[in-house]
Amino acid sequence: MKREEILITGYSKLPKGITASEMYGGIIAVGVVVKRSTGEIVDCDCTLITRVAKEFVNQIIIGRNIKDIEPVELDLQENYLGSAKKAIVSALKICQEKYKQLSEEI
Repeated sequence: MKREEILITGYSKLPKGITASEMYGGIIAVGVVVKRSTGEIVDCDCTLITRVAKEFVNQIIIGRNIKDIEPVELDLQENYLGSAKKAIVSALKICQEKYKQLSEEI
């Protein structure tokens, strides 16, 4: 039975020297729950260390569409001043690519 919501994960390399990199072996994981039919992101989590960073990133990502990551990337560029910004965007782009592959299979 196919569910309407799917979980997609993406991983990317973190910069050296930040706490998350030390804790997670240099990799960030981003998981998004996406509506299969529309691409709407309904939930998100990532392996950032602090609660406030996770919540801030979630606020930027949830409600957006996995088909169009550019607005998320712009929002992060303008408002997220953490060292993991580039890795978060890269992991989201991997999630987007996985969603595109799934969409082509349907």
